[in-house]
Amino acid sequence: MQEETFPGDARVLDGRSAPQGADAPILDNKHVKTSYARWAPIYDLVFALVLRPGRKAAAAAGERPGGRVLDVGVGTGLELPMFDRRTRLIGVDLSEPMLRRAQHRVSSKALRNVEGLGVMDATRLAFPDGHFDAVVAPYVLTVVPDPEASLDELVRVVKPGGEIILVNHVGAASGPMAWIEAWLGTRSADLGWRPQFPWSILGDWIGSNPQVRLLERRSLPPFGLFTLARIMRL
Repeated sequence: MQEETFPGDARVLDGRSAPQGADAPILDNKHVKTSYARWAPIYDLVFALVLRPGRKAAAAAGERPGGRVLDVGVGTGLELPMFDRRTRLIGVDLSEPMLRRAQHRVSSKALRNVEGLGVMDATRLAFPDGHFDAVVAPYVLTVVPDPEASLDELVRVVKPGGEIILVNHVGAASGPMAWIEAWLGTRSADLGWRPQFPWSILGDWIGSNPQVRLLERRSLPPFGLFTLARIMRL
């Protein structure tokens, strides 16, 4: 795989440029990169099965035959084969080791509809305004240091009338699960994600943004641990 260097400290895999992100408090990009470099060799083994329903739901909601879709936080590319092959895909992720595995998946499965994979910060997407028919971001909001800034970027790069499809764990408000999430939250930097993520973060952002409207919110297996949200850019 070819890697090139571009002005502004951008990097690309297979021809796509990508700016490098800046650190943020508590869970920052440095922690995320370090954590997912460790996760990359075993990520599919650990997470493929449990996260598969959410990935399938995101691909089904986000595919646009004949259109172009951005997959933010594409990781090892587990959902790429789930899209309609007529949907043109671009995948971005902060972790280069994860992207290397995604590229292997693209090659081994002959996913010719995948136009490129790039190292990119979700808060600084190197694409023009209104470039995509849809954006999918499965299991991303709990990973990025600044969810609201990432959401702003997803809205910017999707066309008016296009959709943003999110799949995410939404934290429990109370009970044993909330206690577990609170304990895990003390290890966010080591884990590479934020276990505590209340719906209010996303709900407040939607409510304060006149450019968007929530189309759908539903729970996903296993055990309703994850939530799919479809958001339209007006």
